[in-house]
Amino acid sequence: MTRTFVVGLDGAGWRLVEPWVEEGVLPNLADLRESGASATSRSCLPPVTYPNWKCYSSGKNPGKHGVFWWERIDLAERRIDIMSGRDYKTVELWDYLNEAGLTTGVVNMPSMYPPRKLDGPVVSGGPDAVEGEYRSLETGFTSPPELEARLVERYDYDVHPDPLLSSNEERGAEVEEILRLLDLRLEVALDLFEEDGLDLVHVTLFYLNVLHHFFWDDEPTRRAWQLVDEWLGELAALEDTNLVVMSDHGAAATTTEFYVNEWLAQNGYLTRATGVDDYFQRVGLTRENALAVAKRFGLVDFLAEAVPERVQELVPQSAGAKRERKMELIVPEETKALASGQGPIYVNPAFDVERVREQLVADLEAVTDDAGDPLFAGVYRAEEVYEGPYVDIGPDVVVDQNLGVHVNDGMGRRVVQTEPDRWAAENTPNGIFVAAGPDFANPGEIDEVDIRDIAPTILASHGLDVPTDMDGQILDVFVEDPDVGTREPIAHDERAGGGDADEVADRLKQLGYME
Repeated sequence: MTRTFVVGLDGAGWRLVEPWVEEGVLPNLADLRESGASATSRSCLPPVTYPNWKCYSSGKNPGKHGVFWWERIDLAERRIDIMSGRDYKTVELWDYLNEAGLTTGVVNMPSMYPPRKLDGPVVSGGPDAVEGEYRSLETGFTSPPELEARLVERYDYDVHPDPLLSSNEERGAEVEEILRLLDLRLEVALDLFEEDGLDLVHVTLFYLNVLHHFFWDDEPTRRAWQLVDEWLGELAALEDTNLVVMSDHGAAATTTEFYVNEWLAQNGYLTRATGVDDYFQRVGLTRENALAVAKRFGLVDFLAEAVPERVQELVPQSAGAKRERKMELIVPEETKALASGQGPIYVNPAFDVERVREQLVADLEAVTDDAGDPLFAGVYRAEEVYEGPYVDIGPDVVVDQNLGVHVNDGMGRRVVQTEPDRWAAENTPNGIFVAAGPDFANPGEIDEVDIRDIAPTILASHGLDVPTDMDGQILDVFVEDPDVGTREPIAHDERAGGGDADEVADRLKQLGYME
């Protein structure tokens, strides 16, 4: 039977790479598109790493797996919880492959820490496999555990780059380290695939999207994509192997920063409280300039260990306070709504939720940029974009950011719209999908696919029935229609794993996702 190699490119979209394909900079990606099927893929909202890698691997929307963004806000309990792999309530495509006696490997996919036990190797990665804000995880990141020594001894393997990129002014060692690790991820995945005789391997290049965020289409990103393209040429030459190239979402250059919680405050949905963050904002002390000084004097590791985490959290990002600090900067009993970044907004159940939500949707739909154009491609009630047993723990309203708009949840700047603060590019729902190999036909460009279609399509390529709880459909990309049907789902258990929430948040802060 044909085997499968999946290359997951975090944040990859045709908007970025199409000019390079036409220029001839990415010849192997161009060849794959010509020899197989290619499409734009549509992510679940919001189009973010959490939840979309699990939307892919489970074939389900967030309402069926339980994670909607990096955090979950509970205004009734006055708490904000950071999500980790443990919070996903779902099995994944590799569970079905393993049940059928097929071996799988998963390398560096976000939400896989602590590493799950599968019939094959698991190497944790993404932003959630961490031991502290500035320090890379050094142990306990593989399944089986003995694989770790093999990776370290043979490849000098690192889970995260060191030094870690945290600014678009850092174009030296930080970029070189990301390029080294992108290359390393692919090398490890291919060696595991070949040497362990795996039926399927999936590898995610998470830090590719970090380059998108900080540099968009500038030289560091271009170099990374040329590296990826060289690997795609090598992978396409594997015998009896289907190659799938996909992404969790796309990206576009950022033109507008929209501070959603500042907007909520100015429009009567949020009541402020004062805190030390306001003082730090006034005197100009931010996490970015503090980190820059620490890097300059070689004090990053020392400060990360010596300064209590609680003290570190008091220093806001340039965009303002985020994470749990948001809850401390509001008057909960007077606040009708509080938002996360990039889309989700939670309504306080102490108020008339339906009335607040109706007005909130109408007000957000009327928001425009300086040119008078709508800031959002859509503003949705939760049930319009989610369905499943976990909808009630998710956001009440979700905004779909227009191209160029970054919805920032930072509090404290007292402005609603600005030029981009930190990121040169923001996520979009438009990712990529390419399928080439012995089992795939050559239809060329096909209609837009849904990210949830990829898991059932991969299962079908291995002759396996599709679970009835998957949202996705088998794509019409095969030489011969697979002879498969449907099946009862495997019951979810607690093997999914996931990192410590505080450690996940630390890594996200450093990368600019949250504070």
